[in-house]
Amino acid sequence: MTFKRLLVPVDGSELTERAIASSVSLARQLGAAIVGFVAEPMPALPPHTRSREALLNAEADHDADVRAHALPVLQRFEAAARDAGVPFEGVFDQVPRIDRAIIEAAESHGCDMIVMVTHGRGAFGEFLFGSQTKAVLAGSQLPLLVLH
Repeated sequence: MTFKRLLVPVDGSELTERAIASSVSLARQLGAAIVGFVAEPMPALPPHTRSREALLNAEADHDADVRAHALPVLQRFEAAARDAGVPFEGVFDQVPRIDRAIIEAAESHGCDMIVMVTHGRGAFGEFLFGSQTKAVLAGSQLPLLVLH
């Protein structure tokens, strides 16, 4: 099987640089393109009632924060891909579930593999914190390459 489009979810954490370097190297070896993907959680609704205007302002502020976080991450990724001669597309979205968004992004962008970097917390850490990677593996039909 040949892989031509890799979806690489990144979040700007310390693992992002490793995800960028590893996926760019892999894509270059495979002759593949990369779709870099940042999934941000939807804004939390306040527990108390607010006016419609206040809710719209809070949503607009959250949208601006998401853009301000996602764009620099994707720009770093794009620069690394460009330097290596790897085609790159960067996308971001606000989503209710990160794992589902990763799977849906891979499908909608025609990706044939998902590449994820994980903390590798072990069973106890996974119990405490959950695992986006495990949820993607369980929910996707695409091959998933997990990097530690």
